[in-house]
Amino acid sequence: MKLNAFIQAIYIAPSGGEQMQAITHARVHADLGIEGDRYALGKGAYSAVEPIKVRHISLIALSGIETANDWLKAGDEPTFDAAETRRNILLEGITAADLNSLVGLQFQLGSIRLRGTELCTPCERPAQLLNKPSFMDAFEGRGGIRAEVLNSGTLHVGDKLQLECEQ
Repeated sequence: MKLNAFIQAIYIAPSGGEQMQAITHARVHADLGIEGDRYALGKGAYSAVEPIKVRHISLIALSGIETANDWLKAGDEPTFDAAETRRNILLEGITAADLNSLVGLQFQLGSIRLRGTELCTPCERPAQLLNKPSFMDAFEGRGGIRAEVLNSGTLHVGDKLQLECEQ
């Protein structure tokens, strides 16, 4: 798979339910996540849900958001911008299907090594927080992925996605 994906935006929220804030760079800690983000702080809406899942970082494809919004517009329903999806990293230059295929694989985003752990199955949380229906249906298969952070460092808007990690 040939990728030309890069970070278009980085978002964090200090606690569950708070509006996602766009930042230009983020300090990332191995086995924890993004400094200042709700899940790294243990304050996310799903932080205490059993069984415990790796929620270090979440990624979503811009193309997936655009497809979901086209579907919503066709039904005359409100759309979602990238921050409203409640994912940490917005990637441009990758399809939702190619992003989904990274589950189970190690990859690199800038200087940060990640391992895709699972699909972010769309939930009702974004729809409830914004009082916009149909998030689950529109983002089915396009909700992004969760990943485990394998090393510490800093992510920046513009950092490129690479499939092969340097050992």
